[in-house]
Amino acid sequence: MDPEVNNKTAIDADKIDQSISFPHVTAVASGWMLDFMFVSLCRRFKEDKFDEFNQTLSVFEAVSQNLSLKGDCYDEKTMITAFLARVMHGKQLDIMFEEDECVMPLMSAAKIWLQLEDTVEDESVFKNIKILLLVQSVAVCLEKGKRSSASSALKWLQSNHDLPQNVGLKLTTIVTQRDTYHPFLMSFSFSRLLETIHLFLDAYLEKNPSDFLLKAATKIVLSSQTTEGLKDAVTQESSLSEKTNESTEKKPKAKRKLLSTKITDVWKPDSCKKAFVSLRRLQKSEISQIICEKSNSTTEIRKKRKPPQKWTPELDKYLKAGVKHHGTGKWSLILLDYDFGGRTGTMLKDRWRVLMRAHEVG
Repeated sequence: MDPEVNNKTAIDADKIDQSISFPHVTAVASGWMLDFMFVSLCRRFKEDKFDEFNQTLSVFEAVSQNLSLKGDCYDEKTMITAFLARVMHGKQLDIMFEEDECVMPLMSAAKIWLQLEDTVEDESVFKNIKILLLVQSVAVCLEKGKRSSASSALKWLQSNHDLPQNVGLKLTTIVTQRDTYHPFLMSFSFSRLLETIHLFLDAYLEKNPSDFLLKAATKIVLSSQTTEGLKDAVTQESSLSEKTNESTEKKPKAKRKLLSTKITDVWKPDSCKKAFVSLRRLQKSEISQIICEKSNSTTEIRKKRKPPQKWTPELDKYLKAGVKHHGTGKWSLILLDYDFGGRTGTMLKDRWRVLMRAHEVG
């Protein structure tokens, strides 16, 4: 009886498969997988998980090769993924994404970002990321102690991008003076670039949800956790019952292990071999050490800096004009229009509050 039922089920399933276009099914399933990989990449990027990002990127690249995945939506997500990959490797100057060896990761990211303008609803976010990419393309070279690369990057940006004149002049001065910790670079820092990209990703995913497979998988995990919890409770209850039975026996039998379950030194590396360091797999301990060293050097340099000079009527005039043109809160844009003597956006905001309290602005 059972074999006949199984055969009938298999025949019915075969009929269903033949009645549906398998390429269409493949296209839908591939789309779900690509969406899941895309959401995973965005999450790994925001969590700054370098290794996990690269692993997911490999899967995304493989799925995206499916010829059935056609459409502006998939092309758009592929472009965003390519952009994120370049930013993720932004500080690795020896990584190349293009044939031209002079084009470093952030420079390549700047090229792609211009093509994503239609995907960004907030115009200010698009402009901010654009400026941050241009500035950090030069700043990262200076941070690595490569002034010639910084100079080459600046020339390339001036030739291939619509680099604002005031930004170009400031970067030229910074490169000439080799001022790695110039306030202008601090205002347009790499961390600020990442934060602004996070805002873009949040807005994009909210408008273009890609979480069908993610939600389905989450439901399966939740249901399995509930089932496992019930199994654990039953197992615990049966084990208690067994212990009670064993305690009533006069002399329990000792169990003898045929083979030790303890595995020692199976994955221990050979001490005579050198440790393999991959460009894409930098250990967290090394990253922490680099950050610590940079933090210490930054602290020493900041101690040597002189305190900023007092605000002058001319600087107040620049600030008022900037707020009138761009609006309150657009401190980064105002910094680009005028020379505030190395002051940061926070300093501009504090000064504007002082002027407001003194009723010197309308």
